[in-house]
Amino acid sequence: MQRVFIEEISAFDGQEAQVRGWLVNRRSKGKIHFLTLRDGTGFLQATLFKGEVPDDQFELADHLPQETALEIGGLVRADSRAPGGYELAVKSLEVISQRQAEYPITPKEHGVDFLMDHRHLWLRHRKPWAVLRVRDEIERSIHDFFHQRGFIRMDSPILTPNAVEGTSDLFEVDLFDGEKAYLSQSGQLYAEAGALAFGKVYTFGPTFRAERSKTRRHLLEFWMIEPEVAFMTHEENMQLQEDLVAYLVGRVLERRKEELAVLERDVTKLEPTAEGRFPRIHYSRAVEMVAELASENSGLEALPWGEDFGAPHEAAISSRYDRPVILEKYPARIKAFYMQPDEKDPRLVKNNDMLAPEGYGEIIGGSQRIHDPELLIQKIREHNLPEEVFDWYLDLRNFGTVPHAGFGIGLERTVAWICGLQHVREAVPFPRMYTRMRP
Repeated sequence: MQRVFIEEISAFDGQEAQVRGWLVNRRSKGKIHFLTLRDGTGFLQATLFKGEVPDDQFELADHLPQETALEIGGLVRADSRAPGGYELAVKSLEVISQRQAEYPITPKEHGVDFLMDHRHLWLRHRKPWAVLRVRDEIERSIHDFFHQRGFIRMDSPILTPNAVEGTSDLFEVDLFDGEKAYLSQSGQLYAEAGALAFGKVYTFGPTFRAERSKTRRHLLEFWMIEPEVAFMTHEENMQLQEDLVAYLVGRVLERRKEELAVLERDVTKLEPTAEGRFPRIHYSRAVEMVAELASENSGLEALPWGEDFGAPHEAAISSRYDRPVILEKYPARIKAFYMQPDEKDPRLVKNNDMLAPEGYGEIIGGSQRIHDPELLIQKIREHNLPEEVFDWYLDLRNFGTVPHAGFGIGLERTVAWICGLQHVREAVPFPRMYTRMRP
């Protein structure tokens, strides 16, 4: 028999095939045993009829513990009642290995902490399996999107000599002879160097924030994708963000239907995003919207002009829309030093945040960057940042400076939204959090 993977089983309908995998569960009904197997690519029901397999194999199948590794062979046939629409009528069964101890994750309710303590085993189960396959699709879609548009992937360093947006949430690392470095909080500054060398680049790597936060949107270690483009304007930057997110959601809807079904994700809430046409709202109008919503909702506080939006404000604004919404042109005093001021109103900068619908909040932050060297020095000083560590960054303005722009999209927040997860810890294989560093 030919060995096949479960995800390709439909191509062998009516043929004999061999599958290797692990036992998820089993049940018996008279002279029939039903085994559910997984092989990493999917789940399959295998059926053993007494008399169609050797008696010793039939008897063995009735005592197999969960997570037994098996090799089974038989006839593939369509069955709408079976998981995935196909089953395997077993003709042979061989045990490759059985567990050495009691498997801790049984078919019953377990608390989140218990499952996170056993994350190394929980990855084998249906929900995390589906989530991480969606994550994989999103990652590959990101590479496809940028490569199709002529971008170069450029890897930025994880150890950096300075902060990008302030020093309060940096992990400090001791190097040699008393020298200090920091775990990167963003690859943006290096992506800017790349944009002026290659025109269009993107970074894709881990970033770190030393935040003592326990919210459902925070991790200590997470993955960021940060494109940067020379000669790109603020308006073009927002359009690139919209094109990317619409593309990602469209790919997942097209290629990960089974996984979304496992997650019981309401895909009708994702379909509008794949169409694009995201609303764009000026910061001042967004403040007015929060005031309007606060008058209708006693649990929401109005926001003074000049303050940054919190998670409740973002959720309230995005609740008005069936797709992501882009908020643009925030006050300069609450944003990073490198953002280009708005010529029409110097109090503002040419930046934007993209908020995902359904209360998931910010998934993208971007801006046009300051390209004038004197203005950049002025902003570095206003933010009380050490000029000496930005000497190389200033070189980008002293030699061939041009307007340029870029953004960062958080992978885990995007996966959590698309999958409909309650917490970003489920969107990464092994989460690193303020309260968790194991396994």
